[in-house]
Amino acid sequence: MDKELENTFLEALEQNEQKLLRICSVYAKDAEDTKDLFQEVLIHIWQSMPNFKFNSLLSTWIFRITLNVCLRFHSKDIKKQKRFLHMDNSTFANLPSEKEYKEQNEQLAQRRNCIKVLNEADKAVITLYLEELPYKEISSILELTENTVVVKVKRIKKKLLNCINKAS
Repeated sequence: MDKELENTFLEALEQNEQKLLRICSVYAKDAEDTKDLFQEVLIHIWQSMPNFKFNSLLSTWIFRITLNVCLRFHSKDIKKQKRFLHMDNSTFANLPSEKEYKEQNEQLAQRRNCIKVLNEADKAVITLYLEELPYKEISSILELTENTVVVKVKRIKKKLLNCINKAS
């Protein structure tokens, strides 16, 4: 792979790493599977870089690969490894109290569980929506019309709200 493609890959990874990790976590069973899945995604993106034709946004293309890998990974029973955590100095600034941390983790786990029970199509839509991607980009990634994405997001939000309320 030439240096230009390598730089493009590294820049894209730097800009999207946390989003890719969060998408992987939705499809993984636990933290260990998240690491496996993230590594698998990176391998697929890296191997596919020479084939990228710049017909779409690089981020759209990367998210499409990520979702495809996640869906394949989700259907397989893969050996587990420890999760990779990326921390920098800002990670330790303004840490919550132990009680706040526990409450936040419980709420986050509750929301993740509600997302995990969605069907695969809804899970893909809401995951990309929660990553704050524009409807147009979500529709391109999932090959749906923009209107379909808008309607699905509204319905999925209602499902998630019901799930969260039941769990509370």
